[in-house]
Amino acid sequence: MRRPLLAAAAASLLIATAALAQQGFEKRTIDNGNWNSGRFADAVTVRTPARFIYLSGQGSEDEKTGEIRFAGDVAAQCRYAWEKIDRMLAQQGATVGDIVKATTYVTDARFQQTIGECRRAAMKGAPATPHTFLVVQALAWPGMLMEVDVVAAVAP
Repeated sequence: MRRPLLAAAAASLLIATAALAQQGFEKRTIDNGNWNSGRFADAVTVRTPARFIYLSGQGSEDEKTGEIRFAGDVAAQCRYAWEKIDRMLAQQGATVGDIVKATTYVTDARFQQTIGECRRAAMKGAPATPHTFLVVQALAWPGMLMEVDVVAAVAP
């Protein structure tokens, strides 16, 4: 008689703990309606408990061979990088909607508009996130025109 009662109590405790953990997580996007509205968020606040996912920079390196794909085509490199991000987030039970920060590195400032359009499409209608756009002299491998890294947060 005690064993089923203990099992029921333990199950109830686990359910209550999971419910509290879910209530303890909050991700809020802040958009102050300035010039950047819809392009990138001013901030994202995250109240935990949460599981954070940090992806390394993703560019146009082929996932199997490391060969740079889409030489000279920044739009195609960007789409491919975001496809990889989407897959890696999915492996972790997350989506682009869980991204709380993105940083894009490019080798030419003239790529800004193309990258912005690519990023907006990759976000699939999710709220804009804080985003930093940096122009650098070079990236890890010759032929890379852009690279993006993201941080995501998901409820436990």
